[in-house]
Amino acid sequence: MANRERMAPADAAFLHMDRPSNLMVVNAVMWFDSPPDWALVRKVFQVRMVERYPRFRQRPVDTGIAVGPFGAPHWEDDDTFSIDNHLHHRALPAPGGQQELQELIADLMATPIDASKPLWHSYFIDGYGAGSAVLGSDDNPVFARMHESSALITGATLDAARAVHEGTAQHAVNLAGGLHHAMRDRASGFCVYNDPAVAIAWLLTQGVSRIAYVDIDAHHGDGVQAAFYDDPRVLTISLHESGYTLFPGTGFPTEIGGGEATGSAVNVALPAGTADGGWLRAFHAVVPPLLREFRPEIMLSQHGCDSHRLDPLADLMLTVDGQQAAHSALHDLAHEICGGRWIAVGGGGYEVVQVVPRSWTQLLAVATGGALDPSTEVPPGWREFVATRSKQPPPVLLGDGTAPSYSHWEPGEGDVDSPLDLAVAATRRAVWPLHGLDPVGRW
Repeated sequence: MANRERMAPADAAFLHMDRPSNLMVVNAVMWFDSPPDWALVRKVFQVRMVERYPRFRQRPVDTGIAVGPFGAPHWEDDDTFSIDNHLHHRALPAPGGQQELQELIADLMATPIDASKPLWHSYFIDGYGAGSAVLGSDDNPVFARMHESSALITGATLDAARAVHEGTAQHAVNLAGGLHHAMRDRASGFCVYNDPAVAIAWLLTQGVSRIAYVDIDAHHGDGVQAAFYDDPRVLTISLHESGYTLFPGTGFPTEIGGGEATGSAVNVALPAGTADGGWLRAFHAVVPPLLREFRPEIMLSQHGCDSHRLDPLADLMLTVDGQQAAHSALHDLAHEICGGRWIAVGGGGYEVVQVVPRSWTQLLAVATGGALDPSTEVPPGWREFVATRSKQPPPVLLGDGTAPSYSHWEPGEGDVDSPLDLAVAATRRAVWPLHGLDPVGRW
């Protein structure tokens, strides 16, 4: 039997989500001003990737064991592996411009990868302009001035933290920030540098002894959690769609921090389909009691708006009105608990016409004076601009026409027949006692 290795939960979740209507295929593009020596490029792939990292020579296999929602998939050595089955050399059709390259990328992204082989391909493309291009599987492609752009975003969040810490501002917002997946040693999940983690680390060096990080993106804030997993000075709370159905496949209630920081990582893994009422019920059952007990000096929150029902990359069902309620709740908690010292950053959000502008307009409004009336008409000039630029009908009103409400969590473990309540109860059981709280009592 070929060598086998148990697949990590994140990889298993990614594989589980792959289906004809939801291909889990991502591509990176790297281009050259002049054609490179493809024989040398092939050698570099062979020596620095294939020979160094076994995963490039392994294929996924289903063991048939019913363990958890994904079974127990493994990686297995592919005895028939040949690099030539994964490196492809093509010529771009004339005239070899951006449109032709985009059409090729679209075609490749719509083509399922053969799961009986290692799950990667790279394409060497001749004829792109005066040079060439390389297409490969990655969610963090190299792009021109990547460091400068990413450092600028990180610097903006750092400036926001400095302003709040030094008292020149009570609230500070960086909508470009919130790149919460980046790790210490690698980019991940569209995130190159983890600006919230950098800002928190800087605050710690300035003598701040208790910092709360609250993440309301649809995806788990794994990078920030990892950065402070063993640091009791930082409380990280993430409410997100369960890792069983969404990248990065982490963020379960059992992830509670390590060593002396046990209890400092809090995760609410929400079931797919959670809407305004359920989300707000979960938020208020978990976040306020923990923040009141932890008593942070400063709060930093991540406001990814990919939890909206129209977002194409997640399966939560919030409205802009529900998101505004979350923005307001975090603002109010900052004033109640840490003197209003609040740093807010953006995050995910992939419905860029209907959702992102409206949700973050409300975030800015909350931070600068108060939420706007959801029935406010979107400015006609902006609507005209969006219609021309995107060729999509723009939103007419700031809100979605809903009035979010929720039922408060009562003493006990909630409704045992509700997947949402089961998720909340699991989180409370995991961390409440570590903060001196009764998970089934009144708080």
